[in-house]
Amino acid sequence: MTEAPRSIAEQRLSLCSVLGEDLVLTGSEDMLRYCRDWHGDVTTGAVAVIRPRTTQDVQAAVKACRELGLFIVPQGGNTGLVLGATPDDPERQVVLTLERMNKIRNIDSDDFSAVVEAGCILTELKDAVAAKGMFFPLALGAQGSCRIGGNVSTNAGGINVLRYGMTRELVLGLEVVLPDGSVFDGLSTLRKDNRGLDLKQLFIGAEGTLGIITAVSIKLTPYPDNVATALVALNSLDDAITLYRRARRDCCDLMSAFEFMPPLAFTLAQEAMPDLPIPLSGEFPAYVLMEISGSGLVDIDDLMHRFLEGVMSDGLVVDGTIATSQAQARNLWLIREGMNEGQAKRGSHMRTDISVPLSRLASFVADAEAAVSAALPDCTSVSYGHVGDGNVHLNVLPPNGATPEERNERIYKAKKVVNVVVDQYGGSISAEHGIGRLKRDDFEERLSDTKRSLLVAIKKAIDPDLILNPHCQIDLAPANH
Repeated sequence: MTEAPRSIAEQRLSLCSVLGEDLVLTGSEDMLRYCRDWHGDVTTGAVAVIRPRTTQDVQAAVKACRELGLFIVPQGGNTGLVLGATPDDPERQVVLTLERMNKIRNIDSDDFSAVVEAGCILTELKDAVAAKGMFFPLALGAQGSCRIGGNVSTNAGGINVLRYGMTRELVLGLEVVLPDGSVFDGLSTLRKDNRGLDLKQLFIGAEGTLGIITAVSIKLTPYPDNVATALVALNSLDDAITLYRRARRDCCDLMSAFEFMPPLAFTLAQEAMPDLPIPLSGEFPAYVLMEISGSGLVDIDDLMHRFLEGVMSDGLVVDGTIATSQAQARNLWLIREGMNEGQAKRGSHMRTDISVPLSRLASFVADAEAAVSAALPDCTSVSYGHVGDGNVHLNVLPPNGATPEERNERIYKAKKVVNVVVDQYGGSISAEHGIGRLKRDDFEERLSDTKRSLLVAIKKAIDPDLILNPHCQIDLAPANH
């Protein structure tokens, strides 16, 4: 890399000259939404925002930035939760958004695969393959805004992981622009290809630190036109784990979602959506939202009814309801989604993304919430998540009326308290959201020397000038800083 020009104005003029004004945004108002995180907690700036339309545009942008001594923060839908796509050095970094690269290049019904550009919005992708009678199972709260390239770069999780796996399991191939401007063309749709190292795996979950994903070939399945959704109440989170074990045995691989929620979920959901109907009367210690789905000759509705009859007769489930229409099913899922919006309405708070062994999930929640209560008695813990993969979001809400400074102080303390319990349980501080910049220090504190050496060696081998997404995941000072 060469030394950057002395002024931002010179850098911007050079970018516009090389790439054309159509691809480059430089106005503060125009760039604002690309330099603010999803929750609006952090707003920064950038030298420019580059908006390529093709893979060749991305190549040209990478080469131009290298010549100008600029660093690149790749961005998809900007829906991430760990500041992985938020620039943090406004005088040295550009944002490269893939939003214009949103074409679906091919859908192959016989091959059960599709090839899509990185900027394709997840919902639009799901709708397009559904129109062909197929299903792409990745399902996230932000699916109306997030983009498939970002999903792959963060190895996104979501509600269907227990049946279909993380995003990593759904990717057949990638097209990636590397830090030197060359292209790794690995857009194969082969299911089995054992020719040495599977290089695409390097870029899945790397959060744009090794290359810029420009296209993805994905695995599809038959469309599940039979779906049964139920909300049930239980006497404890321990009972929810027992229910999950029963459901895995009785419903087998037809179970696609199994989410647990506390009673506070309904209050939070109605704070965000006052007209949202709550289908169960009374308040119980724990709730589970479960879904089973299939296609063809399987009678999904009968399976759900027989399963719930059994667990209710055993006293494991104390109340429940089964959706009788798509609209009712959607309302049940709105409780889960509205709970997140309700927390946001209460102001800044601590959000976690933790995984622990499934067998210890209930005791982890009890221990972690007790630790938070002891350290921060005026705060409220909200624990919910994906039972089937041991992923719990244990969030901590500061008291109403707390000043921004008081909120930040409590959030910092709560994170330290919860992370101690995570370590005691041999868990992970990031189950599905990634590391980004927000969790970088906590991640590095927990890295063994061997793992850190491997990660640094891979980064320096592929990106020796550290041009891509600096300060994300691991903080390595750029070579010319």
